[in-house]
Amino acid sequence: MGSGAKGRTVMEVGADGVALITIINPPVNSLSFDVLRSLKDNYDQALRRDDVKAIVVTVDREQKPGYVSIEIMTDTLEAARKPSVAAIDGLALGGGLEVAMACHARISTPTAQLGLPELQLGIIPGFGGTQRLPRLVGLSKALEMMLMSKALKGEEAYNSGLVDAIVPPNELVNTARQWALDIVDRRRPWVASLYKTDKIEPLGEAREILKFARAQTQKRAPNLTHPLVCIDVIEEGIISGPRAGLFKEAEAFQALPHSDTAKGLVHIFFAQRGTTKVPGVTDIGLVPRRVNKVAILGGGLMGSGIATALILSNYPVILKEVNDKFLQAGIGRVKANLQSRVKKGKMTEEKFEKTLSLLKGVLNYESLKDVDMVIEAVIENVSLKQQIFADLEKYCPPHCILASNTSTIDLNLIGERTTSQDRIVGAHFFSPAHVMPLLEIVRTKQTSAQVIVDLLDVGKKIKKTPVVVGNCTGFAVNRMFFPYTQAAFLLVERGADLYQIDRAVTKFGMPMGPFRLADLVGFGVAIATGMQFVENFPERTYKSMLIPLMQEDKRAGEATRKGFYAYDEKRKASPDPEVKKYIEKSRSISGLVKLSEKDIVEMTFFPVVNEACRVLAEGIAVKAADLDIAAVFGMGFPPYRGGILFWADSLGSKYICSRLEEWSKMYGEFFKPCAYLAERAAMGAPLSLPVEQAKSRLGGILFWADSLGSKYICSLEEWSKMYGEFFKPCAYLAERAAMGAPLLADRAGPCSTPLWYCLSNGSCTVALQSLPVEQAKSRFELGYFLSQSKLLILLPLLGFLFVFAGSKNYSIKVYTPRLLLRPRYTFELLLVSGR
Repeated sequence: MGSGAKGRTVMEVGADGVALITIINPPVNSLSFDVLRSLKDNYDQALRRDDVKAIVVTVDREQKPGYVSIEIMTDTLEAARKPSVAAIDGLALGGGLEVAMACHARISTPTAQLGLPELQLGIIPGFGGTQRLPRLVGLSKALEMMLMSKALKGEEAYNSGLVDAIVPPNELVNTARQWALDIVDRRRPWVASLYKTDKIEPLGEAREILKFARAQTQKRAPNLTHPLVCIDVIEEGIISGPRAGLFKEAEAFQALPHSDTAKGLVHIFFAQRGTTKVPGVTDIGLVPRRVNKVAILGGGLMGSGIATALILSNYPVILKEVNDKFLQAGIGRVKANLQSRVKKGKMTEEKFEKTLSLLKGVLNYESLKDVDMVIEAVIENVSLKQQIFADLEKYCPPHCILASNTSTIDLNLIGERTTSQDRIVGAHFFSPAHVMPLLEIVRTKQTSAQVIVDLLDVGKKIKKTPVVVGNCTGFAVNRMFFPYTQAAFLLVERGADLYQIDRAVTKFGMPMGPFRLADLVGFGVAIATGMQFVENFPERTYKSMLIPLMQEDKRAGEATRKGFYAYDEKRKASPDPEVKKYIEKSRSISGLVKLSEKDIVEMTFFPVVNEACRVLAEGIAVKAADLDIAAVFGMGFPPYRGGILFWADSLGSKYICSRLEEWSKMYGEFFKPCAYLAERAAMGAPLSLPVEQAKSRLGGILFWADSLGSKYICSLEEWSKMYGEFFKPCAYLAERAAMGAPLLADRAGPCSTPLWYCLSNGSCTVALQSLPVEQAKSRFELGYFLSQSKLLILLPLLGFLFVFAGSKNYSIKVYTPRLLLRPRYTFELLLVSGR
């Protein structure tokens, strides 16, 4: 049994001579350094033992194996003199799949999912995945899996060649054992995936496939470079051979974690996982109650979309409407949503019928007597919603959650006639509700913690990313992004070209510009939403006349095929020259301004940052990272920029505040920085840091330093050459500068923005994660693959970090097991840990 308190592997050798190595590292069986060390020890032991003929690697079936992207001796597995078979159940993603591909065969269950999702983090597979996957499944399928982060399972994984057999879970280990013995007895082939050639297309065809993949990637994600790097690495292996491909993979894997894209995507990755941790709600021991049946009030676009999302996750749904005509229309929309999945091959006809059978349409409240949750999704009318909630309280059971899908109306107003205030909650879906990933859970001061816990559970089960926010006009997403469209109207009326604004914003990374978005949602919705903000925030609402003028001529957006764009019969948008006359009418000042794309992006998004700061200051959001997730999943803010506040912090609070002040003098109160933003700018503090940290004395100096950048400060080492050791940068500062990392830990939770850096020696590269100082006080751990010559360089750096962390209780342990990758490549494993 390997060592390690948090993770280990166990080995059992059966009478058949097969060593079964099981990974145990709950909750998701990730490949931590403890697990890797234990796996290496047990694997070496199995290779040495004469009674072991073959090896099977699997995971503890009580836990699901999870995503990993961490070094493992894949070449050792592939080159060993005894065959290895991977037994896969659950998830084998990232490094987990790379380990499996290095084995000589793979056996999986029908529900096991296998994929390489590293591109979602701004990096590429780093441990042979770019070379082995094309040789197992073919170039086209491998590109699809990596570039789209697509996981395969069941028959698709088998048919592609990724796995060698599909068996039921109770037969998995025995089948893998027998498969390994068959390899030993030469009844099955001994396959090293790195050197397979039968799935690789001829060179000319391969070049065409790669050329097409590049073109599609540049079209789909023009701002991202790491997908193109991934294609280049794959191409190197196809043209120059797998060993050359591995070297290029190592070089790319070393460089990519330093990029702004990787930092932003890693932030989103961890922030998304932190949205379900709500202080005072999820940390007080509450267990989600079982929601067996849900009712939806209103079968319009939103109601039918919500119903679709629920029945797709096997929730029985009652859809209530006011008359049979509306009810049949609502059921028809749900059918259309499901039929769309059938046409795309995502659902069989049998599954379609079974899923649709979960939906029942009704016209009365009496049918809601046994539901556990109701979601109201009617038009945005306060008095109508008030009456509905008063009726729901009469007909629904006392435990039933009373939720509203309102996007802007104050929940306190909606529940004004209701006595059960603790059951009222906002469940704000985004259109189309069965597609968009965000669920805004809105709580009032009276909403019970149990209701929030229940809705968080439902949100996760229907595959949404839930974010808990406070109650206010527009909640978090719409409130943050209302200034986005306001700023766009202001720019147009000050002389900017409407279509240039949309182009600049799309180039920045948004799925569409503000005017194309206004057409999509419709002018009626835009005006109704605007009235809510005018009523509640009159001093910072820009009152444009552009949409009202266009409405007078019955232009209402995409629905009428005329809005800011003209639409053909296929709903394809094109600029409309007629819009110019409305713009001329709405312009209230003479003299036009010329704006660059940078000006347009900043004047459009800095008001969003400003409003996000107000949302934080008022306690509407629990933490800044939640607003980043809300912006990405609710409004399509580019995830590789890390979310609205993460992006703002990359520019600096001082810069944003100074620009807003400049514009407020020119254009009025709309651009005036809020107090929260102004205070952070005065301190040079990041906008997303908790208030108590922003006000600390230590924070002040380090925030200011981070506003300048660790690289810039470290570059002043030239003074040490001139004036001596006094100015010499310490190891901690030098390390952060080398990574381009801030001196302070990230704000979104433990390791939410890891400080990645890579060391390369020969053909082996490993990406590492440095812990923030606050976490280092309780535990500090780093792992490196290094040659002995680098050992003396590393130890002084570690010593300084321990001193910086303020602890005297650290021990340094050095382990040097040999990892034989190829005869001419030898590396040593150094583990440093402090308890």
